[in-house]
Amino acid sequence: MNVLILGSGGREHAFALKLSESKKINQLFVAPGNAGTDKIAKNINISLADFNVIKSTVLENDIKMVVVGPEVPLVDGIHDFFLADSALKNIAVIGPKKDGALLEGSKDFSKQFMQKHGVPTARYQSFTKENLEEGYAFLETLEPPFVLKADGLAAGKGVLIINSLQEAKTELKEMVSNQKFGEASSTVVIEEFLKGIELSVFVLTDGKSYKILPSAKDYKRIGDGDTGLNTGGMGAISPVPFADEAFLDRVEELVVKPTIAGLQKDGIDYRGFIFIGLMNDNGNPSVVEYNVRMGDPETEVVLPRIASDLFDLLEGVANQTLHKKFFSVVDKTATTVMLVSGGYPEAYQKNKEIIGFDAVDESIVYHAGTALKDNKVVTSGGRVMAITSLANSMEEALEKSYRSINKIHFDGMNFRKDIGFDLM
Repeated sequence: MNVLILGSGGREHAFALKLSESKKINQLFVAPGNAGTDKIAKNINISLADFNVIKSTVLENDIKMVVVGPEVPLVDGIHDFFLADSALKNIAVIGPKKDGALLEGSKDFSKQFMQKHGVPTARYQSFTKENLEEGYAFLETLEPPFVLKADGLAAGKGVLIINSLQEAKTELKEMVSNQKFGEASSTVVIEEFLKGIELSVFVLTDGKSYKILPSAKDYKRIGDGDTGLNTGGMGAISPVPFADEAFLDRVEELVVKPTIAGLQKDGIDYRGFIFIGLMNDNGNPSVVEYNVRMGDPETEVVLPRIASDLFDLLEGVANQTLHKKFFSVVDKTATTVMLVSGGYPEAYQKNKEIIGFDAVDESIVYHAGTALKDNKVVTSGGRVMAITSLANSMEEALEKSYRSINKIHFDGMNFRKDIGFDLM
């Protein structure tokens, strides 16, 4: 079978590398891909926003499965587009339809879903410019810090955590009245701040049964010690040491089962990944958010720990036989450290030649923001490469990743030197 992966980041390179292990795949395509996917698949330089071009690509290359990496095509309804087209309707799409993608596409929908189906989450209310004064009043009922979330997709920038009540009120007005995050913040969810330690649990479901994938913890801040600006993620660890069997059993009972059952009750035929962002408060899980795809850089530590044939699992998702599929996890720790461009997450330069990565022999080098230019691999994004290592302990895996990083260089290269520091 021919398979197409949509996306261009480290997550998609990780998918491509894992799927390339399957004997069931004839040819693997990635659109648009990066310099890493180019080595193991055929890159096709197309826009993910143009569904008609994706259609012609699928038909011209006899593709039978499409794995959707990022959230935007899912929220925009690419799965629905395939089902509505007579030439595409029998092609498997891994990722929810538009109704399921609302779990990430609308924070308000997501919170209503959790409340309706008894999934533990923070107390919240949603507001628009029409009831701004009520939003101010609700803020006054909460203890700081105050959490404000743009309802729609805002490229990971739509969440504010603010200590001052007055500043929270000012930012609420900026979001709903002055569209600080564009249309995404025309509705804003204000919620109680959850205390505890954050982690992510990933679920693969065919709409009826599910497999719980390895847990992971990522590091969002640019600076050591979790300081500085938020990023798309500077590194990750899997498994999470404090997420023991007893805690994960609670997550399954209190979060995973009611989520899958809730989708069924609401008539949402969900086939794909569910990323569950959790807070662990003394062994009690609460959901911070749902995403409707795998995380990045969490994918780069979750997939290397899956021993099963990923394509076989995805076939089970497509034809709703996931419960029959073999699933096992490697009993090792995976760590990844992200190499980023100088200046990231603010303005950064591109087209910097990357050298030394081909000398790495004890880690996996996942390309994220890379491209080929004049037969050289150059930087093309803020997050450039994820350096992943497997070992019997987190400390040993991190040592491997950092040794590998010492071999790699590009102008302005930056990375955190303390991934996993809070877990040791």
